[in-house]
Amino acid sequence: MNEIPISSIIFFDIETVPGTPNFEDLSERMQAHWDRKSGYFRKEGETAEDVYQRAGIYAEFGKIVCISAGHVSMKGGERTFRLKSYYGTDEASLLRDFADMLNKFSDTGEKFLCGHNSSEFDVPYVARRMLVNGIPLPDIINIAGKKPWEIKHLDTMNLWKFGDYKHYTSLDLLTAIFEIPTPKDDIDGSQVASVYYEENDVTRIAKYCEKDVLAVVQLYLRMQNQALIKEENVEYSVE
Repeated sequence: MNEIPISSIIFFDIETVPGTPNFEDLSERMQAHWDRKSGYFRKEGETAEDVYQRAGIYAEFGKIVCISAGHVSMKGGERTFRLKSYYGTDEASLLRDFADMLNKFSDTGEKFLCGHNSSEFDVPYVARRMLVNGIPLPDIINIAGKKPWEIKHLDTMNLWKFGDYKHYTSLDLLTAIFEIPTPKDDIDGSQVASVYYEENDVTRIAKYCEKDVLAVVQLYLRMQNQALIKEENVEYSVE
């Protein structure tokens, strides 16, 4: 981890929601599929409709409404962190813009992606939704045929695991123990769907997503016993 220049890393996070506002908005075919899928975790007495709010965590039933990304550089002898968010109601458009950024970034040499639990959630979710929307996968995301050491993904949760595959630790908990400001000071992941569908406020979601990305880079730095990036050196794209 210490051998990778931090300027070679894109830190990122995604926010997802169910593909439709309500279960009844799904086609009959997709309703049947959700009924089967949700049958694995529904409690006794619950219906597929009762648990539809969880559909956003599955790429087959959800969609991406925001991807926030950040990059570290040096300015005046101090580290700065610049954020950019791709968000809105047009999933295909934001995914294309994100893919274009990744392709341009990767053209300048060996690059990496870093998120929290990104190897199990964010990266595969983005890849699947790009395929659904007919968008060619950027090489940094496309892991097909690659050997493990050729995959340029860093995951702060995996770094914290130290090989303990049974252990899950949330980003919010890690920011607490490392004394990093919480990114959950407005909303959390469980509220994203309601903010999107009921409040129609995707900008609020993007602000939350950018805070998560900042938390990831700060956590990454603390795991290397390095100083946090100063708040005045953070450039948000969503105000």
